[in-house]
Amino acid sequence: MCAACQFWRPDRGRCLRSHGIILLLLTDLFLQCVGGYLSSPHVGHEPPPSPHGAQHGPVISNPVIPAAVSALPRNEEGSTAECPSAGQCSRLPSSCVCCHYHHNCTYGQPTAFTCKPKRGVHCLAESGQQQANFSLWVPCQFCWQLEPSQYTCSNSTDCMTVACPRRRYNATCEVHDHVHCLGRRVFNKRLFCNWTGGYKWSTALALSITLGGFGADRFYLGQWREGLGKLFSFGGLGIWTLIDVLLIGVGYVGPADGSLYI
Repeated sequence: MCAACQFWRPDRGRCLRSHGIILLLLTDLFLQCVGGYLSSPHVGHEPPPSPHGAQHGPVISNPVIPAAVSALPRNEEGSTAECPSAGQCSRLPSSCVCCHYHHNCTYGQPTAFTCKPKRGVHCLAESGQQQANFSLWVPCQFCWQLEPSQYTCSNSTDCMTVACPRRRYNATCEVHDHVHCLGRRVFNKRLFCNWTGGYKWSTALALSITLGGFGADRFYLGQWREGLGKLFSFGGLGIWTLIDVLLIGVGYVGPADGSLYI
């Protein structure tokens, strides 16, 4: 018994507590990542189908668009109150013209389509003469294949932007009125969650560096449980505080509502 007491050191208990805190924090980070993956929409089940049917269609790998795909007819009786008159026909927005789109064209190449202004809209050719029919050069591609800057999509505030892996949501997109394209002008797309709740990254990092030992950074981000844990453990004896500074600095720890920093 005396021989065993000679090898005991008073600081051994403090080392074991420090190692236990580090192991607990690493386990918590691992469980958060695994929980985000298991709760992702693509794990275990497929996303629900759109009520209007599939809008994406197959990805066209052949440079020539097949002729079997049919374009939806445009509504010729749409409102023309906001359509300009006595202007060039080629500059009319899509809501003011009715075009006969065909798919016998090479993908991505400008193609001439026959168009006419809607009822009540008058347009002129470059020579100044009024035209009833004109040719409009439009890139041969569907609306859902346009650049993101050419359409506007709805935003969702119900999905987590800070998750492992990144999550997506079903967005409804509409092409800008001055852009001409083939197919539906309103379509669905799967986009990454990308919204903000007004939390600043610089503020969260400053609080983590200065008052992180009292859980001020976690309270600011809306994570009050973690904030209470840091407050009553004095920042995990400094270890939790140091880890939070690194995690907030790289953007791994974000707001509790799942939004992005500004």
